[in-house]
Amino acid sequence: MAAVEADERPGNGTVANVDASARDLIDGLVSEPWGQISPSVYETGRLVTLAPWLTGHTGRVEFLLSGQRPDGGWGQPDGYELVPTLSATEALLTAARHGDCDRARHVRVSAAADEGLRRLFALSAGTPTPDTPAIELIVPALVESLNQHLDQLHDAPLSGMHHWPANTRLRLPAGMDGSLLAAVRSAVALGNGIPQKLLHSLEITGAGGQAARFIRPTPPGVVGASPAATAAWLAHGPRDPDAVAYLEAVVNRHGGAAPSVTPVPAFERAWVLATLLGAGIEVSVPAHLVAELSSTLGETGTPGGPGLPPDADTTSATLYTLAQLGAPRGVDCLWTYEVDTHFCTWQGERTPSTTTNAHVLEAFGHHAAHSGDDAPRERAVVDKLSMWLVGQQLPDGSWLDKWHASPYYATMCASLALHRFARDRAAGAVRRATAWVLANQREDGSWGRWRGTVEETAYAVQILLLAGATTGPPAEFAAARGYAYLLRSVGSQPDAPLWHDKDLYVPAAVVRSAVVAALHLARRNPTVVSLAA
Repeated sequence: MAAVEADERPGNGTVANVDASARDLIDGLVSEPWGQISPSVYETGRLVTLAPWLTGHTGRVEFLLSGQRPDGGWGQPDGYELVPTLSATEALLTAARHGDCDRARHVRVSAAADEGLRRLFALSAGTPTPDTPAIELIVPALVESLNQHLDQLHDAPLSGMHHWPANTRLRLPAGMDGSLLAAVRSAVALGNGIPQKLLHSLEITGAGGQAARFIRPTPPGVVGASPAATAAWLAHGPRDPDAVAYLEAVVNRHGGAAPSVTPVPAFERAWVLATLLGAGIEVSVPAHLVAELSSTLGETGTPGGPGLPPDADTTSATLYTLAQLGAPRGVDCLWTYEVDTHFCTWQGERTPSTTTNAHVLEAFGHHAAHSGDDAPRERAVVDKLSMWLVGQQLPDGSWLDKWHASPYYATMCASLALHRFARDRAAGAVRRATAWVLANQREDGSWGRWRGTVEETAYAVQILLLAGATTGPPAEFAAARGYAYLLRSVGSQPDAPLWHDKDLYVPAAVVRSAVVAALHLARRNPTVVSLAA
């Protein structure tokens, strides 16, 4: 993450210039319409296999080689390595088989693929699989491809890869089979429609993708907001010039690599603006940006980006942001997502989302609070969602969610929404969340699932200073330690990928807005500032 701009304050080191950083963030929302999303091992691996003709192929291969861990895998712990390791290993085997590189790189590619296979076989069948998008389709598709590679290695070994015996097979994780993948591939092969959300993972259709010509890209030429899905669509038909131009633009931004989802302007804009406004930062948002955000709302809300279906998460965050900006829109488009006990992100989702429901609570809560006696249905939803969110809280006081690897993000979203719009009925849940945050601060003042990070520390500071204001000195002391950590660490370490897509990613502008919000909240609290000195 780019360093937050700073002023020098005598006797207190470097203090972040929050106003300038907020302005930079808003300027970036306008100047970088393709978004600020980190490159993906999974997505880049799929481009190596599906689009070796695309500019930057050698750079993509090198990106995979340089990202491999010493143990042969890619990605984060706790099951998050499975998808990127499958994709990178399959891609490198394809590159080695097709002779896509010079002899020196070919030796490196074969060795890396060999180590990737070893790592995959070392993973236990009982390794947990995280709830990331389309994992139940992606893993069977890649395991099938790798097993085909293993057959080829036996029949036609690659240099340095002579030791894989016949009938060697990767197995699917426990509880996973290929039945859904087969059904989706059959539907595509027959030219039948598939749910729009599955277009984001069209690359899993394999050879059946040649029948996917019934799918049309969305401007600027993207299928499912995904480079891999777009490359898969291109792989079995004429090279649509808009889709090729989209892929070229994406990889040129990342030295050949590709993010797993791009562009997602509605997501980035709503999250950044809602975070800054929610922390009380006075921002000047260009009128055209407000108008563009409002224009994305249709009958069923707004999608995160082109080619994605509308969803309750982006829709509610957009509505809440517009209301805070003084440009409110009606909330009727959210009713399509209501189910018996909560709101779904979209119809037919596999698991409900804590953070989606927290954002829906904020949208309805703000609407009800500013509608006088004319919003009985909305107030009933506030009660319903408050009860559901409290019921989802874990015994330790935290929340988890399917859109983020860290409990600190889900806990921030839930506790802030409950504190703002259900304070009386959810005060106990918010206190438990604050106590959990206080109990899990690291020795250096940070918070984090795997290690201390500026992103997770920013979420914890927001919980303490926005939702935990009644906890007194313990919260202020912990927030001061977190504030000091942020001042030391912002810009000095790479952002950890923590957000869920096909593999983990960093939405840099969204993360930076969380850090700026935390710094602002700390700076306006004299006790926190003095304790951090």
